[in-house]
Amino acid sequence: MTSGGKRIPGAAGNAPTPTAPTAPAVHGGNLHEAAARYGLPYAQWLDLSTGINPHGYPVPPVPAEAWRRLPDDGDDFAACAARYYGAPDAAHVLPVAGSQAAIRALPALLPRAQVGIAPLTYSEYAPAFERAGHDVVPLDVSCETLPDRLTHAVIVNPNNPTAQHLSAARLLQWHAQLRARGGTLLVDEAFADTMPSASLAADTSRDGLIVLRSPGKFFGLAGVRAGFVLGSPTLLDALRQTLGAWTVSGPARHAVKAAFADEAWQRHMRARLDGESERLTHLMHAQRLATRSTPLFAWTDDTRAPALHEALARRGVWTRLFTSSRSVRVGLPGSEAEWVRFEQSLGEAIREIDAA
Repeated sequence: MTSGGKRIPGAAGNAPTPTAPTAPAVHGGNLHEAAARYGLPYAQWLDLSTGINPHGYPVPPVPAEAWRRLPDDGDDFAACAARYYGAPDAAHVLPVAGSQAAIRALPALLPRAQVGIAPLTYSEYAPAFERAGHDVVPLDVSCETLPDRLTHAVIVNPNNPTAQHLSAARLLQWHAQLRARGGTLLVDEAFADTMPSASLAADTSRDGLIVLRSPGKFFGLAGVRAGFVLGSPTLLDALRQTLGAWTVSGPARHAVKAAFADEAWQRHMRARLDGESERLTHLMHAQRLATRSTPLFAWTDDTRAPALHEALARRGVWTRLFTSSRSVRVGLPGSEAEWVRFEQSLGEAIREIDAA
C-alpha cells in the first residue's frame, strides 16, 4: 500500500475488502435529538451526556493573524504538545483535526489482520477498522496475555464509558506481544489528562505503539477539533500524507497552546474535578447505584439504568444510554444550580422507578 508515492512499512499490499455498511456510531451531546424526542425546548435541557469538562479553559483573545494566515506546520505546536504530554520530541507528535480524523485514517495504514477491541468502548473504532478490511474481534481486557490470533489491539485508557483503567505495565506487556507478531497497540488516552503519570506518551518511540490524545475533554475545548497522534516518525509521515495540509486551524492552535502552557490552571482543575467526581459518585451511591468513574464522568450498569435514562430525560436531564450493555454514563454538572437540579431529578427518577 502506498501513500503519496511512498510505501508504508508493513501495510497491506492491496485495497481493503469492501464491507457492509455499518450503522452510524451514537455519541453524547445529541441534544437536538433529545429535544425533538421529548418535546422540551433545547435551552431547557441539562446536558450530562458527554464527558467534557464543563469548566472549559478560558482561551485568551485570538490574535488577528491566527484568522488571517494559513496554519504553519513549522511553528512550535507539535513541540508544545510533546512537552505537555511527555512525548520523546516533536518528531513523535502529529497534530490532527481531532482524534476522530486519526481514528478514521489509521486502520488503512496498518497491515490487515485481526484486531481486538473491547465490546463496550468508544464506538468509532470497530467500524473504522472494519471499513479498512480488518477482522474485528472482542477483546477481554482482563486477560494477562493477548490471544495468539490478535495482531493489533485498541485500548481506550481509561475506558469510555466503563472508566476501567489498565496499568502502563500491562499495556507495555501487550505491546511487546503484538510487536513480536508485527502488530500494533493503539491506546486512546482522551481522558488521561487527569492522570498524566499513567500515560504511555513517553514510550511512543517504540515501533508499533500509537497513542491518541485530545485536549477536548480535560480542557473543555472539544469545539476546536484538535487532537494529537503520538508514534513513530515513519507512521506519522504516512498519516500526514493521508490527511493533507492544515489539519488544525490557526485559532485552534492558539487556544490549545495557551491551555498547554497554563500549568497553574491544570493543577487547579485536576483538584476541582477530583472533588466534583466524588460529589457525583456520592449522589449516585445515595440512590443505590453502583458506579465506576473517572474525574469527568460516572458510569453505572445497574439494572435500573435504562429506566433511569428515560426518567431523567422526561425531566430535561440528558445522559448517555448504552443500549447494548443497558448502562448509563453521566457527566459533571457545570454550576451549583445544575448540581441541585441533577440531585433533585435523580431522586425523583429513582423514586418513580422503584414505585413502578
